[in-house]
Amino acid sequence: MAGSTFGTHFQITTWGESHGAAIGVVVDGCPAGLSLAPEDIQAYLNRRKPGQSRYSTPRKEDDAVQILSGTFEGKTTGAPISLVVFNQDQRFRDYNEIAGYYRPGHADYTFDAKYGFRDYRGGGRSSGRETIGRVAAGAIAAKLLEELGVFVLAYSRSIGPVEITSDPGAALFNDSSRKAVSSLRASILDNPLYMPDTDAADRAQEYLEKCMKHQDSAGGIIECILTGVPAGIGDPVFEKLDAALAKAMFSIGAVKGFEIGDGFAAAKSRGSQHNDSFYYDNNGQIQKRTNHAGGILGGISDGSPILFRTAIKPTPSISAPQQTVHKNGENIEISIRGRHDPIIVPRAVVVVESMAALTLADLMLSNAGAKIAHLKKIYEKEENTSSLK
Repeated sequence: MAGSTFGTHFQITTWGESHGAAIGVVVDGCPAGLSLAPEDIQAYLNRRKPGQSRYSTPRKEDDAVQILSGTFEGKTTGAPISLVVFNQDQRFRDYNEIAGYYRPGHADYTFDAKYGFRDYRGGGRSSGRETIGRVAAGAIAAKLLEELGVFVLAYSRSIGPVEITSDPGAALFNDSSRKAVSSLRASILDNPLYMPDTDAADRAQEYLEKCMKHQDSAGGIIECILTGVPAGIGDPVFEKLDAALAKAMFSIGAVKGFEIGDGFAAAKSRGSQHNDSFYYDNNGQIQKRTNHAGGILGGISDGSPILFRTAIKPTPSISAPQQTVHKNGENIEISIRGRHDPIIVPRAVVVVESMAALTLADLMLSNAGAKIAHLKKIYEKEENTSSLK
Protein backbone atom coordinates (compact mmCIF):
# COMPACT_ATOMS: atom_id res chain seq x y z
CA MET A 1 0.00 0.00 0.00
CA ALA A 2 1.73 3.15 -1.22
CA GLY A 3 1.05 6.70 -0.01
CA SER A 4 1.87 6.57 3.71
CA THR A 5 4.84 8.97 3.45
CA PHE A 6 4.52 12.78 3.48
CA GLY A 7 7.16 15.47 2.97
CA THR A 8 10.61 15.69 1.40
CA HIS A 9 13.05 17.27 3.86
CA PHE A 10 10.93 16.90 7.02
CA GLN A 11 9.46 13.54 6.10
CA ILE A 12 6.99 11.35 8.00
CA THR A 13 5.70 7.82 7.45
CA THR A 14 2.65 6.72 9.43
CA TRP A 15 1.80 3.08 10.11
CA GLY A 16 -0.74 0.92 11.95
CA GLU A 17 -4.48 0.25 11.90
CA SER A 18 -7.41 1.36 14.01
CA HIS A 19 -7.73 -2.00 15.77
CA GLY A 20 -4.23 -3.37 15.25
CA ALA A 21 -1.64 -3.62 18.01
CA ALA A 22 -0.43 -0.04 17.68
CA ILE A 23 -0.34 3.18 15.68
CA GLY A 24 2.87 5.03 14.98
CA VAL A 25 5.03 7.29 12.85
CA VAL A 26 8.66 7.66 11.82
CA VAL A 27 9.91 11.24 11.44
CA ASP A 28 13.03 11.66 9.28
CA GLY A 29 14.83 14.94 8.66
CA CYS A 30 14.26 16.70 11.98
CA PRO A 31 17.40 18.76 12.73
CA ALA A 32 19.58 17.71 15.65
CA GLY A 33 19.53 19.71 18.88
CA LEU A 34 15.79 20.35 19.19
CA SER A 35 14.60 19.88 22.77
CA LEU A 36 11.98 17.12 22.74
CA ALA A 37 10.26 15.15 25.48
CA PRO A 38 7.25 12.79 25.40
CA GLU A 39 5.20 15.50 27.14
CA ASP A 40 5.64 17.83 24.16
CA ILE A 41 4.00 15.24 21.91
CA GLN A 42 1.44 14.07 24.47
CA ALA A 43 -0.01 17.56 24.78
CA TYR A 44 -1.00 17.38 21.10
CA LEU A 45 -2.28 13.81 21.26
CA ASN A 46 -4.48 14.65 24.25
CA ARG A 47 -6.36 17.14 22.08
CA ARG A 48 -7.38 14.45 19.57
CA LYS A 49 -7.85 11.41 21.79
CA PRO A 50 -11.35 9.92 22.21
CA GLY A 51 -13.62 10.07 25.23
CA GLN A 52 -12.98 13.72 26.15
CA SER A 53 -16.60 14.86 25.94
CA ARG A 54 -20.06 13.60 25.01
CA TYR A 55 -19.35 14.88 21.50
CA SER A 56 -16.61 12.31 20.82
CA THR A 57 -16.53 8.54 20.67
CA PRO A 58 -16.57 6.86 24.11
CA ARG A 59 -13.69 4.57 23.09
CA LYS A 60 -11.25 4.72 26.02
CA GLU A 61 -7.66 5.19 24.93
CA ASP A 62 -4.84 6.88 26.82
CA ASP A 63 -3.00 7.43 23.53
CA ALA A 64 0.22 7.48 25.55
CA VAL A 65 3.19 8.06 23.24
CA GLN A 66 6.57 6.40 23.50
CA ILE A 67 9.70 7.75 21.78
CA LEU A 68 11.65 4.73 20.55
CA SER A 69 14.53 6.47 18.77
CA GLY A 70 16.01 9.74 17.58
CA THR A 71 16.54 11.50 20.92
CA PHE A 72 19.29 11.51 23.53
CA GLU A 73 19.36 13.43 26.80
CA GLY A 74 16.21 15.32 25.84
CA LYS A 75 17.33 16.49 22.41
CA THR A 76 16.90 15.23 18.87
CA THR A 77 19.99 13.57 17.40
CA GLY A 78 19.20 14.04 13.71
CA ALA A 79 18.40 10.34 13.37
CA PRO A 80 14.89 9.12 12.50
CA ILE A 81 12.44 9.64 15.37
CA SER A 82 10.19 6.63 15.88
CA LEU A 83 6.99 7.14 17.89
CA VAL A 84 4.41 4.53 18.95
CA VAL A 85 0.99 4.55 20.63
CA PHE A 86 -0.39 1.14 21.62
CA ASN A 87 -4.11 0.47 21.13
CA GLN A 88 -5.88 -0.66 24.28
CA ASP A 89 -9.68 -0.51 23.95
CA GLN A 90 -10.28 -2.75 20.95
CA ARG A 91 -13.70 -4.29 20.26
CA PHE A 92 -13.46 -6.37 17.11
CA ARG A 93 -16.99 -7.74 17.59
CA ASP A 94 -18.44 -4.25 17.04
CA TYR A 95 -17.34 -4.53 13.40
CA ASN A 96 -18.07 -8.18 12.52
CA GLU A 97 -21.43 -7.28 11.00
CA ILE A 98 -20.03 -4.72 8.54
CA ALA A 99 -17.64 -7.21 6.94
CA GLY A 100 -20.39 -8.14 4.46
CA TYR A 101 -21.70 -4.72 3.44
CA TYR A 102 -20.50 -1.24 2.47
CA ARG A 103 -21.15 1.63 4.89
CA PRO A 104 -22.36 4.85 3.21
CA GLY A 105 -19.78 7.63 3.41
CA HIS A 106 -16.90 5.26 4.27
CA ALA A 107 -14.03 3.85 2.22
CA ASP A 108 -15.31 0.25 2.44
CA TYR A 109 -16.33 -0.02 -1.22
CA THR A 110 -13.32 1.81 -2.64
CA PHE A 111 -10.87 -0.31 -0.59
CA ASP A 112 -12.46 -3.46 -1.96
CA ALA A 113 -12.39 -2.03 -5.49
CA LYS A 114 -8.68 -1.19 -5.23
CA TYR A 115 -7.23 -4.03 -3.15
CA GLY A 116 -9.85 -6.77 -3.26
CA PHE A 117 -9.50 -6.89 0.53
CA ARG A 118 -10.13 -4.57 3.46
CA ASP A 119 -9.61 -4.38 7.20
CA TYR A 120 -13.19 -3.80 8.35
CA ARG A 121 -12.20 -3.29 12.02
CA GLY A 122 -12.93 0.40 12.24
CA GLY A 123 -11.71 1.06 8.71
CA GLY A 124 -8.09 -0.02 9.14
CA ARG A 125 -5.79 2.53 7.50
CA SER A 126 -8.72 4.73 6.46
CA SER A 127 -9.77 5.15 10.09
CA GLY A 128 -9.47 8.53 11.76
CA ARG A 129 -7.21 6.79 14.27
CA GLU A 130 -4.45 6.87 11.64
CA THR A 131 -4.13 10.59 12.41
CA ILE A 132 -2.39 9.75 15.70
CA GLY A 133 0.86 9.46 13.73
CA ARG A 134 0.25 12.78 11.98
CA VAL A 135 -0.45 14.59 15.25
CA ALA A 136 2.58 13.09 17.01
CA ALA A 137 4.82 14.17 14.13
CA GLY A 138 3.02 17.53 13.90
CA ALA A 139 3.89 18.24 17.53
CA ILE A 140 7.58 17.96 16.63
CA ALA A 141 7.16 20.14 13.53
CA ALA A 142 5.29 22.76 15.57
CA LYS A 143 8.05 22.83 18.18
CA LEU A 144 10.65 23.29 15.43
CA LEU A 145 8.62 26.16 13.94
CA GLU A 146 8.26 27.86 17.32
CA GLU A 147 12.08 27.88 17.57
CA LEU A 148 11.93 29.96 14.37
CA GLY A 149 9.21 32.29 15.69
CA VAL A 150 6.38 30.65 13.72
CA PHE A 151 3.11 29.66 15.40
CA VAL A 152 0.26 27.52 14.06
CA LEU A 153 -3.26 27.87 15.48
CA ALA A 154 -6.41 26.05 14.33
CA TYR A 155 -9.94 26.22 15.73
CA SER A 156 -13.56 25.42 14.93
CA ARG A 157 -14.92 28.31 12.90
CA SER A 158 -18.34 26.73 12.53
CA ILE A 159 -20.26 23.62 13.54
CA GLY A 160 -23.28 22.92 11.41
CA PRO A 161 -25.00 26.30 10.89
CA VAL A 162 -23.41 27.88 14.00
CA GLU A 163 -20.42 30.15 13.24
CA ILE A 164 -18.21 32.25 15.51
CA THR A 165 -18.86 36.00 15.36
CA SER A 166 -15.26 37.04 16.06
CA ASP A 167 -12.57 37.29 13.37
CA PRO A 168 -9.30 35.83 14.76
CA GLY A 169 -7.65 36.16 11.34
CA ALA A 170 -8.14 39.92 11.26
CA ALA A 171 -7.06 40.23 14.88
CA LEU A 172 -3.76 38.42 14.28
CA PHE A 173 -3.20 40.33 11.03
CA ASN A 174 -3.24 43.54 13.08
CA ASP A 175 -1.30 42.08 16.02
CA SER A 176 0.58 38.78 15.66
CA SER A 177 2.67 39.19 18.80
CA ARG A 178 3.35 36.20 21.06
CA LYS A 179 0.90 37.67 23.57
CA ALA A 180 -1.89 37.85 20.96
CA VAL A 181 -1.18 34.28 19.84
CA SER A 182 -1.26 33.04 23.45
CA SER A 183 -4.55 34.84 24.09
CA LEU A 184 -6.20 33.24 21.05
CA ARG A 185 -4.84 29.82 21.99
CA ALA A 186 -6.35 30.14 25.48
CA SER A 187 -9.77 31.04 24.07
CA ILE A 188 -9.63 28.07 21.67
CA LEU A 189 -8.95 25.63 24.51
CA ASP A 190 -11.67 27.13 26.68
CA ASN A 191 -14.43 24.71 25.55
CA PRO A 192 -14.65 21.12 24.25
CA LEU A 193 -15.60 22.27 20.74
CA TYR A 194 -12.43 24.41 20.39
CA MET A 195 -14.42 27.46 19.32
CA PRO A 196 -12.85 30.82 20.29
CA ASP A 197 -16.32 32.22 21.00
CA THR A 198 -18.18 31.09 24.15
CA ASP A 199 -21.63 32.11 22.91
CA ALA A 200 -21.17 30.27 19.60
CA ALA A 201 -19.86 27.21 21.45
CA ASP A 202 -23.01 27.12 23.60
CA ARG A 203 -25.27 27.36 20.54
CA ALA A 204 -23.23 24.72 18.72
CA GLN A 205 -23.67 22.32 21.64
CA GLU A 206 -27.44 22.85 21.50
CA TYR A 207 -27.34 22.04 17.78
CA LEU A 208 -25.32 18.88 18.41
CA GLU A 209 -27.78 17.71 21.05
CA LYS A 210 -30.54 17.90 18.44
CA CYS A 211 -28.44 15.92 15.95
CA MET A 212 -27.71 13.24 18.53
CA LYS A 213 -31.38 13.05 19.50
CA HIS A 214 -32.18 12.18 15.88
CA GLN A 215 -29.28 9.67 15.68
CA ASP A 216 -27.52 11.98 13.24
CA SER A 217 -24.17 13.77 12.97
CA ALA A 218 -22.79 17.18 12.01
CA GLY A 219 -19.91 18.73 10.08
CA GLY A 220 -18.22 22.10 10.24
CA ILE A 221 -15.35 24.36 9.20
CA ILE A 222 -11.88 24.50 10.74
CA GLU A 223 -9.88 27.69 10.28
CA CYS A 224 -6.10 27.79 10.64
CA ILE A 225 -3.68 30.71 11.02
CA LEU A 226 0.12 30.58 10.72
CA THR A 227 1.90 33.64 12.12
CA GLY A 228 5.56 34.64 11.88
CA VAL A 229 6.06 32.97 8.50
CA PRO A 230 8.79 34.89 6.65
CA ALA A 231 8.28 36.03 3.07
CA GLY A 232 9.72 33.71 0.45
CA ILE A 233 8.52 30.23 1.50
CA GLY A 234 7.16 28.02 -1.31
CA ASP A 235 7.98 27.64 -4.99
CA PRO A 236 6.14 29.35 -7.87
CA VAL A 237 5.06 26.43 -10.07
CA PHE A 238 4.09 22.94 -8.89
CA GLU A 239 5.34 23.30 -5.30
CA LYS A 240 3.32 26.36 -4.33
CA LEU A 241 2.85 26.81 -0.57
CA ASP A 242 -0.93 27.04 -0.91
CA ALA A 243 -0.97 23.95 -3.16
CA ALA A 244 1.12 22.05 -0.58
CA LEU A 245 -1.27 23.08 2.20
CA ALA A 246 -4.26 22.04 0.10
CA LYS A 247 -2.75 18.60 -0.53
CA ALA A 248 -1.95 18.20 3.16
CA MET A 249 -5.50 19.11 4.18
CA PHE A 250 -7.14 16.86 1.59
CA SER A 251 -5.03 13.97 2.86
CA ILE A 252 -7.16 14.13 6.03
CA GLY A 253 -10.04 11.71 5.51
CA ALA A 254 -12.88 13.99 6.64
CA VAL A 255 -11.89 17.07 4.61
CA LYS A 256 -14.15 17.91 1.64
CA GLY A 257 -13.17 21.51 0.92
CA PHE A 258 -10.27 23.97 1.17
CA GLU A 259 -9.94 27.72 0.69
CA ILE A 260 -7.27 30.28 1.48
CA GLY A 261 -7.68 33.97 2.28
CA ASP A 262 -11.01 35.15 0.86
CA GLY A 263 -11.33 31.77 -0.84
CA PHE A 264 -14.49 31.30 -2.88
CA ALA A 265 -15.68 34.78 -1.93
CA ALA A 266 -12.91 36.12 -4.21
CA ALA A 267 -14.94 34.93 -7.19
CA LYS A 268 -17.59 37.55 -6.35
CA SER A 269 -15.04 40.33 -5.80
CA ARG A 270 -13.32 42.81 -8.16
CA GLY A 271 -9.58 43.29 -8.58
CA SER A 272 -9.75 46.71 -6.97
CA GLN A 273 -11.32 45.10 -3.90
CA HIS A 274 -9.32 41.90 -3.70
CA ASN A 275 -5.79 43.20 -4.32
CA ASP A 276 -3.80 43.80 -1.12
CA SER A 277 -2.05 47.19 -1.19
CA PHE A 278 1.58 47.43 -0.04
CA TYR A 279 3.19 50.14 2.05
CA TYR A 280 6.38 50.85 4.02
CA ASP A 281 5.93 50.92 7.79
CA ASN A 282 7.83 53.18 10.20
CA ASN A 283 10.73 50.72 10.23
CA GLY A 284 11.04 50.71 6.46
CA GLN A 285 9.58 47.23 6.18
CA ILE A 286 7.13 46.25 3.42
CA GLN A 287 3.65 45.50 4.77
CA LYS A 288 0.14 44.87 3.40
CA ARG A 289 -2.91 46.87 4.32
CA THR A 290 -5.26 43.89 3.94
CA ASN A 291 -4.91 40.12 3.65
CA HIS A 292 -7.44 38.97 1.05
CA ALA A 293 -4.76 36.67 -0.42
CA GLY A 294 -4.38 34.82 2.86
CA GLY A 295 -0.64 35.45 3.16
CA ILE A 296 0.45 33.79 -0.11
CA LEU A 297 1.11 35.39 -3.51
CA GLY A 298 2.21 33.36 -6.53
CA GLY A 299 2.53 30.30 -4.33
CA ILE A 300 5.06 32.05 -2.08
CA SER A 301 4.50 33.44 1.43
CA ASP A 302 4.37 37.25 1.57
CA GLY A 303 5.23 37.69 5.25
CA SER A 304 1.71 38.28 6.55
CA PRO A 305 -0.26 35.64 8.50
CA ILE A 306 -1.34 32.67 6.39
CA LEU A 307 -5.04 31.92 6.80
CA PHE A 308 -7.01 29.01 5.36
CA ARG A 309 -10.16 27.00 6.03
CA THR A 310 -11.12 23.35 5.63
CA ALA A 311 -14.64 21.94 5.34
CA ILE A 312 -15.18 18.80 7.46
CA LYS A 313 -17.96 16.40 6.50
CA PRO A 314 -20.49 15.01 9.00
CA THR A 315 -19.42 11.76 10.66
CA PRO A 316 -20.60 8.98 8.28
CA SER A 317 -21.21 6.43 11.07
CA ILE A 318 -24.71 7.22 12.32
CA SER A 319 -27.41 5.17 14.05
CA ALA A 320 -30.20 6.46 11.82
CA PRO A 321 -31.32 3.96 9.13
CA GLN A 322 -29.38 4.13 5.83
CA GLN A 323 -29.65 2.34 2.52
CA THR A 324 -26.72 0.32 1.17
CA VAL A 325 -25.78 -2.98 -0.49
CA HIS A 326 -24.51 -6.33 0.76
CA LYS A 327 -21.62 -8.04 -1.02
CA ASN A 328 -23.99 -10.92 -1.84
CA GLY A 329 -25.89 -8.62 -4.22
CA GLU A 330 -28.74 -7.63 -1.89
CA ASN A 331 -30.08 -4.12 -1.24
CA ILE A 332 -30.31 -3.65 2.53
CA GLU A 333 -31.08 -1.10 5.23
CA ILE A 334 -28.58 -0.69 8.06
CA SER A 335 -28.21 1.12 11.37
CA ILE A 336 -24.56 1.42 12.37
CA ARG A 337 -23.77 0.34 15.92
CA GLY A 338 -20.57 0.82 17.91
CA ARG A 339 -18.68 3.81 19.28
CA HIS A 340 -18.62 6.82 16.98
CA ASP A 341 -18.20 10.60 17.15
CA PRO A 342 -21.39 12.61 16.55
CA ILE A 343 -19.01 15.23 15.15
CA ILE A 344 -15.41 14.99 13.97
CA VAL A 345 -14.60 18.72 13.89
CA PRO A 346 -13.26 19.31 17.45
CA ARG A 347 -10.88 16.32 17.32
CA ALA A 348 -9.81 17.26 13.78
CA VAL A 349 -8.69 20.74 14.84
CA VAL A 350 -5.29 19.49 16.06
CA VAL A 351 -4.98 17.28 12.96
CA VAL A 352 -5.34 20.33 10.69
CA GLU A 353 -2.86 22.21 12.87
CA SER A 354 -0.39 19.31 12.69
CA MET A 355 -0.58 18.89 8.92
CA ALA A 356 -0.08 22.65 8.47
CA ALA A 357 2.99 22.52 10.73
CA LEU A 358 4.42 19.52 8.85
CA THR A 359 3.91 21.25 5.49
CA LEU A 360 5.54 24.49 6.58
CA ALA A 361 8.46 22.82 8.37
CA ASP A 362 9.22 20.80 5.23
CA LEU A 363 9.14 23.85 2.95
CA MET A 364 11.15 26.03 5.33
CA LEU A 365 13.92 23.41 5.44
CA SER A 366 13.77 23.25 1.64
CA ASN A 367 14.06 27.04 1.47
CA ALA A 368 17.46 26.96 3.19
CA GLY A 369 19.06 26.30 -0.20
CA ALA A 370 16.99 28.77 -2.21
CA LYS A 371 19.73 31.41 -2.48
CA ILE A 372 23.44 31.71 -1.87
CA ALA A 373 22.96 34.17 1.00
CA HIS A 374 21.20 31.47 3.03
CA LEU A 375 24.01 28.98 2.45
CA LYS A 376 26.68 31.53 3.35
CA LYS A 377 25.05 32.08 6.74
CA ILE A 378 25.44 28.36 7.40
CA TYR A 379 28.79 27.53 5.83
CA GLU A 380 30.84 30.72 5.43
CA LYS A 381 33.85 30.70 7.81
CA GLU A 382 34.68 33.70 9.93
CA GLU A 383 37.67 35.69 8.74
CA ASN A 384 40.01 34.60 11.57
CA THR A 385 39.04 30.92 11.43
CA SER A 386 41.83 28.89 9.92
CA SER A 387 41.12 25.58 8.21
CA LEU A 388 42.54 22.36 9.57
CA LYS A 389 45.98 21.57 8.14
